[in-house]
Amino acid sequence: MKAMLADRADVALLAVAVLGLLCGLGLLAAGRPDAAAFAFGAGVIPVLAALLAQILHSLARREVGLDIVAALSMSAALIFGETLAAAVVALMYSGGTFLEGFAAGRARREMTNLLSRVPRTATLHRGDNLVEVPLDRIGPGDLLLIRQGAVAPVDGTVAGPGALLDQSALTGESMPLRRTQGQEVMSGSTNLGDAFDLRATRRAADSTYAGIVRLVETAQASKAPMARLADRYAMLFLAVTVTLATAAWWVTGDPIRAVAVLVVATPCPLILAVPVALVAGLSRAAHFGVLIKGAKPLEALAGIRTLILDKTGTLTQGRPRIVSVQPTGSLSPDQMIRLAAALDQASGHPIAQAIVAAAAGTPLPVPAAVVEAPGEGVAGIVDGHAVVVGGTDFVLAQLGLAPTDAPLRDEGAVVVSLGVDGVLAGHLVLADALRPGMPALLAGLRRRGIGRILLATGDRRAVAMAVTRGLGLDDVQAGLSPDDKVRLVLSARGSGPVMMVGDGVNDAPALAAADIGVAMGARGAAASAEAADVVLLVDRLDPLLPGIEIAQRARRIALQSVVAGIGLSGLGMIAAALGHLSPVQGAILQEVIDVAVILNALRALRIVPGQGDPSEAA
Repeated sequence: MKAMLADRADVALLAVAVLGLLCGLGLLAAGRPDAAAFAFGAGVIPVLAALLAQILHSLARREVGLDIVAALSMSAALIFGETLAAAVVALMYSGGTFLEGFAAGRARREMTNLLSRVPRTATLHRGDNLVEVPLDRIGPGDLLLIRQGAVAPVDGTVAGPGALLDQSALTGESMPLRRTQGQEVMSGSTNLGDAFDLRATRRAADSTYAGIVRLVETAQASKAPMARLADRYAMLFLAVTVTLATAAWWVTGDPIRAVAVLVVATPCPLILAVPVALVAGLSRAAHFGVLIKGAKPLEALAGIRTLILDKTGTLTQGRPRIVSVQPTGSLSPDQMIRLAAALDQASGHPIAQAIVAAAAGTPLPVPAAVVEAPGEGVAGIVDGHAVVVGGTDFVLAQLGLAPTDAPLRDEGAVVVSLGVDGVLAGHLVLADALRPGMPALLAGLRRRGIGRILLATGDRRAVAMAVTRGLGLDDVQAGLSPDDKVRLVLSARGSGPVMMVGDGVNDAPALAAADIGVAMGARGAAASAEAADVVLLVDRLDPLLPGIEIAQRARRIALQSVVAGIGLSGLGMIAAALGHLSPVQGAILQEVIDVAVILNALRALRIVPGQGDPSEAA
């Protein structure tokens, strides 16, 4: 509501400025200069009054902004009878304010359009009936129906055979994703296939969409260091402007020279360019599944020099999966997995569930006569075969065979043996494997200016070295406690800004200590997401690369806009002081500069990672 009222006020002031200028020009054309001066002034005074009120509000908060120069230029032009110039400055200022609001709104659109898609109700299974209920009535465990074309209202898991989802609005992934029973669904995902049932895992207030709302609000309210830098030098810019204007008046005896300098000096490039470019960068990053909590973290992200990665769930997938199958009998690897997975359906052990997940998409028979030895293995009947799955010693004992050496495996891997009908059928080797594409991702991060990449893990060093073999990391720190990770982050900051990436509760202190903390938000702990400056909406690290590229290019565009805008304004001030620009000409020139600067800043909305813009070359 507040933003809407502000937008309407901007439109009203712009309308007053335009009307005053047009009426004045019409009266001038009719040969009535006195009436024209009155019309020009009538269009200027409301804008000047609003500007003075804004300046007083800023001064009350002990903030000195660059709007003071705009107020000085309008006031001086009115005092010395340059009412046409004052009207043009009023139009320039009110138009610039309107353009800033429009551009910022355009820049935020990809973030806020997510919010417009949030459903207001959900279809809940209640006994044998379906009822529409408000979102705040949904709790964990509720079973919801997601119709074709509908948006998932809360985070949950697929409760039916499967679902076909479009997550492009959340993650930027253009291809539909197939989710099978038990797999996670983010709120905001659109159902492209047949209706399916969703088992809610969070309340609506705690789901992905609610997190996006909070992040958007934080991003919109934040102020980047670059924008603060503009405010910090406001007094210096004001002093230079007043000094140059006074000198031009004193040397020539012509106050109109001073008015012209003040008009050209109106510093909209600094006021507008930085927020527009950086908010545009936030928007583009959100489109690629990287939620950055404001303009300040975005600017910091652009300067990262050291990357520290957690291992489990970050560098690796965070859950065991089958990395090799070693048959010792006549069964094929697929047959071994099918039989082991069918029996392991009866077990809740994480390793058993990993084997079941490996057989996803394969129809599994229901096991019978199941007997489980907790922590050791499971025995039962599958399709008429006596099957036993578990640790090697357990399986050999069940088969009545003498113990033998377990098959060779890497550090951190787990061997599961399989026996069928009294015969050892072979072994399944499981490990928490490296995420796909990690070497290419790390190489890309180094090309973006990250000079050092470190691993920080609480796991054993032998496991950490086995997982990271061939990645070319600069250092591997193993056996670390959460406090040790914090100390590592603080020591690494001595060589430049540090980014820490993690996904667990134990990573939260290190994420908070780093210059930029990045959380794996798709399934990471809430504590790490709250402590982080950046949240990845997918359970992958690869969006980090486009996120950094967008941050760097958005910051570069902001700097280009500032340098070009202030440089051109400075040249215009000198030209006005030397008498080459009248106040009206100066005002028109400054308006052209403002429009060019805003259009340049909006280029950040067209950033496509991996496709460089030659005009952005450093």
